[in-house]
Amino acid sequence: MLFVAESAKERIAEIRSQGELGADYFVRVSVTSGGCSGLSYNMDFDNESKPNDQVFEDNGIKVVTDLKSFLYLFNSTLEFSGGLEGKGFFFNNPNAARTCGCGESFAV
Repeated sequence: MLFVAESAKERIAEIRSQGELGADYFVRVSVTSGGCSGLSYNMDFDNESKPNDQVFEDNGIKVVTDLKSFLYLFNSTLEFSGGLEGKGFFFNNPNAARTCGCGESFAV
């Protein structure tokens, strides 16, 4: 399962209210090689499903990922921070053994 924190849900609702995304758009997340810790998170909005998508819905938000990425993201929570650190969207990932200082990459 992938989870969506209330902070992320509110920010996604703000983005949708600006008219940039249609109601058929969902959150697509993935993990790719790269970053200073070895793996990097990717997040985007999409409206096209792919054959091997893993689909989850939490807190009223549809989250989609590929099977390979799901193995790294299992039980992770998508969060949003607009505070002084200005992180934006980020993952609280219990599978990460270590993360880089900026929080954009991780290792398992």
